[in-house]
Amino acid sequence: MRGDPGGEVGAIVDEQRNAAGQRVVLDLGHAQVVAVDSAYHVDEVNRGRDVVVNASYTGVLPARFIAEKAPAGAIGLDCAVGPQGASIAGLWYLEALDLPAATVDVSGVRLGDGVDVWTHGRISFLNQPARDLGVREGQTVEEAARAMLAGRSEHPASASEVTNRRTMLEHPSGRSVVCTDSIAFGLPEDRGATVLVTAGHTGRSAVPYLEKVHPHAYICSDGGMGRERSGVAALPVLDAQGVPGATVDARTARMGDALSSWETGIISAVSDLARAAGVSEGMTCQEAAALLVAWNDDTKEPARD
Repeated sequence: MRGDPGGEVGAIVDEQRNAAGQRVVLDLGHAQVVAVDSAYHVDEVNRGRDVVVNASYTGVLPARFIAEKAPAGAIGLDCAVGPQGASIAGLWYLEALDLPAATVDVSGVRLGDGVDVWTHGRISFLNQPARDLGVREGQTVEEAARAMLAGRSEHPASASEVTNRRTMLEHPSGRSVVCTDSIAFGLPEDRGATVLVTAGHTGRSAVPYLEKVHPHAYICSDGGMGRERSGVAALPVLDAQGVPGATVDARTARMGDALSSWETGIISAVSDLARAAGVSEGMTCQEAAALLVAWNDDTKEPARD
C-alpha cells in the first residue's frame, strides 16, 4: 500500500518493502522514502531516486557508504555531534558530492531504529544542498524528505557551477552588491560594477581572479589570517589597481558560503582605499558593503546619485 502524499506526518506505509528489503515509509510512485537501521543498508536500488532515513551517526565513514550508492537524499542522526563535530562530519563529505543530507536530534529517537527516526525525528543539522532544496532545522523527517524529493535532480551540479549568486543591494549609481561563494565565480558584468562579497581567502592566490574580474570593490574572508597576515595579502595589490577591498574574520562567517559572509561576517582587515571609503575593522559586512558600493574616486566615472 502506498502512503498518502498528503497524509499524516510520519505515517508509515504498511509493511511495504522494496526490492532491497528496505522498509518503505513513503511511496510517491516516482520515488520513495525508505527507513533502514544502519547507513550500511543503503542499496543500489536507491541511486538517484530515494531518500534514505537511517539510524546511524552521520560521520565520514557512514557517509562513504551512502555516497557509494548516491541516493537522492540522506537523513541520519547527529549523535550529540561529538568532538570536532565527528558525528555530523559526513554532512560536508556529502555536500562535496552535491548530495542533500541532514541529521536528526538523537535525543528524540531510538538509535538503530530507522522507522522510529522517521516517526519521531526532528532535523538538527543539514548541508547546503539540503538547504537549497528547502530543508530547515526543526522540520519533521517527512517534511525534510519531501523537500529533498521535490527538488531532486537527475544531473548533479558540476564543481564549477556558480553557487549562492544573489544581488543583496542596489545603489542609485547603478552599482550593486552581489554575493557569490568564490571570487572565481565572478562574471564579466561584475567588472567595475559590483561589490563582490565572497567566501574564499584573500591571499596571493586570489589576486589573479580579482584582477580578471576587476569588480568595483570586494569583501572576501581572511581565512584565519595565517602567518604574516598572508590571508589578506591581496588587499594592497588590488588597491594599487584602484579596487578597494576588505575581509571578514573567518571566525565570524563560514568559508565557502558568501551568504554567511553577508549575514554574520565582521570586518577584520581593510585596504587603504576601502578605509578612505569609510570602512573600518569591526563593522559588519553589510555596513562595509554599503559604503563600498557608494564609493567613488576621481579615476572612476562619476556616481549617478
